[in-house]
Amino acid sequence: MGRKLALLVGINYPGTKAELKGCHNDVDRMHKCLVDRFGFDEENITVLLDRGSSGPQPTGANIRHALAKLVGDARRGDFLFFHYSGHGTRLPAETGQDDDTGYDECIVPSDMNLITDQDFRDLVQKVPDGCIFTIVSDSCHSGGLLDKAKEQIGNSTRQNQTQSREPEEERSHSGSGFRSFLKETVRDAFESHSRHGGEDQDEQPTGDGLTKNRSLPLSTLIEMLKEQTGKDDIEEGSIRLTLFNVFGDDASPKIKKFMKVMLDKFHEGGSGEQGGVMGMVGSLAHQFLKAKLEGNEEETFKPAIEQDMGSAEEAYAGTKSWAPNNGILISGCQTSQTSADATIPGGTSFGAMSNAIQAILASDDGKITNKDLVMKARAALSKQGYTQQPGLYCSDEHVHVAFIC
Repeated sequence: MGRKLALLVGINYPGTKAELKGCHNDVDRMHKCLVDRFGFDEENITVLLDRGSSGPQPTGANIRHALAKLVGDARRGDFLFFHYSGHGTRLPAETGQDDDTGYDECIVPSDMNLITDQDFRDLVQKVPDGCIFTIVSDSCHSGGLLDKAKEQIGNSTRQNQTQSREPEEERSHSGSGFRSFLKETVRDAFESHSRHGGEDQDEQPTGDGLTKNRSLPLSTLIEMLKEQTGKDDIEEGSIRLTLFNVFGDDASPKIKKFMKVMLDKFHEGGSGEQGGVMGMVGSLAHQFLKAKLEGNEEETFKPAIEQDMGSAEEAYAGTKSWAPNNGILISGCQTSQTSADATIPGGTSFGAMSNAIQAILASDDGKITNKDLVMKARAALSKQGYTQQPGLYCSDEHVHVAFIC
């Protein structure tokens, strides 16, 4: 029988305007569940928490390293499991490419070094055949977190959402339609802060307790990046620039691919209105690239230049030729929704989705399939007054496979 390997990440962002309360508790409960119910050995479970300063922190680099090790150590017959509790966000397009899907769904490490949907897709691609990798993300906008995975339960298909926003003929005229779409997606990202109750707002009463959502709006992400970097010129059109500038080689591979394309555009002199990437991010990109190039291009842009990329499209929408067959995503909500961080009377805090999973597993000691778990979680959350709808994303063969193992 194969081994059982897990990575559990819980981030409460203590002392910040994005602070949550239930993420550490989610991880503690899942850890106990893996050992007691699913038979995981303690030494095969890696935990990353921002609870105190001791031990490795759940930074972007540390999470990526732990995920790479989890998959890299796997062999046929193993069961891999990743549970994430923390903020989710989605970056709007900041390019001029008509084929951009509009958003990058991301999880938010403790240092804001985002991990994107395509990063997860690329990771799952490396999972050995005969090995199942289950991902549970109790975070906002998590429905699109495993890029290109088949949607079995949910309505998060981003391509359909994108296409429904503007007619094809409008998008085809010199990118002007897409520019309009860009403004709309950026505006939506900012407005979602007020629609769903932003992290800097008071907790909202819901059911038997208080909740706040696990979404990090674009406006809050920008504020936190400004605080972290000391830079006041970060805008919605320069987040990827900033992430590359701050994190370099530790930045998301998708961010590095974006920079590789931007560098190529800069060398081509694509600076006008029709200049694709450069036309969209404008003078800010030119100033950034010019300053970096006047230093040492080889060292500064080495992380981007070394990226293996089949086409420029990968920097925007990702490749389309491969679906992640060995990965299973159970999301806390749909792409356009937020997931709740709840505190009940007595002070116990948890993610609504994580709590529902624990309750379902506790009520049935038999094997529960991925589909059954998601459908029961949907019903439980709806009964409790939550609007979030968990989703299931996987190949057809894994719909009725037992949850985790």
